[in-house]
Amino acid sequence: MGKPQAGHVRTVGDGIRCVLAPNPGMMTHWGTNSYIVGEGRVAVIDPGPEDESHLDAILRATAGEHVTHILITHAHADHSPLARTLAGSTGAAVLGFGPPEAGRNATMQGLAKAGLAGGGEGVDSLFRPDNQISDGDVVNGEDWQLEVIHSPGHFAGHLAFRMDDVVFSGDHVMEWSSSLVSPPDGNVRDFMQTSERLARLGARRFLSGHGPDILEPEERLSWLIKHRQARADAILDALNTSRQSVEKITRKVYTDTPAAMLPAASRNVFAHLIDLVERGWATAHPELGLSARFSRN
Repeated sequence: MGKPQAGHVRTVGDGIRCVLAPNPGMMTHWGTNSYIVGEGRVAVIDPGPEDESHLDAILRATAGEHVTHILITHAHADHSPLARTLAGSTGAAVLGFGPPEAGRNATMQGLAKAGLAGGGEGVDSLFRPDNQISDGDVVNGEDWQLEVIHSPGHFAGHLAFRMDDVVFSGDHVMEWSSSLVSPPDGNVRDFMQTSERLARLGARRFLSGHGPDILEPEERLSWLIKHRQARADAILDALNTSRQSVEKITRKVYTDTPAAMLPAASRNVFAHLIDLVERGWATAHPELGLSARFSRN
């Protein structure tokens, strides 16, 4: 699949179209994929960043149709901000898991309360869905039906949507890159459990928030699980009884990563260190936080 052009409509399959947002970058690849589901009375999944040209592109793509639902996989700044503007233009309801902090466990709530903010794409702090949806819910349209799958890992309130044998996987599974797991929004243990669950779905194709379609999702998920486990093993091996910073551990583990990507890599390392501390395999000094120093138990 070649790079699509921002603003143009790409037919993905029966009842599924995609409009690419003009926000390419290290975290977004070509840009955000906004999906249109159904014909006539349609849903839009992840309208993307607040961008007037992208709003116009979605409205052109659905001209003569009625947008009835706007579904959000997660409240990152490259996925959800345009939802409210699109809702104002169409009258559609916005559906999502909840506000950005919804779904965080006690550890992540504590880190956020202490001032830790998410890295990477940035959080849409103003996001509030009209209707909250959760795992197992079903959203029905005129000629489509989407099953809601709570899929935390990349983001605590991350949702995937299943339509027959196709899964809209948001940022959890992508063909071109492994997903960023950045606390307090991201959680490594959740990421692994979600990956295992998605692999059991038996879906034929995953449609991700960025980049090309995933045509062999089970194989891709297997790779992601092994990749994450290898990172965890490398981080544990890098730890010793002396106290080390997140930055030092990152340099030990991500030896072939471009300098521009090291801040994101350090967030992945920190996510794994939180998991190791929670499992009792490592200790944070003086307390758990991005500036802490870590040692192996």
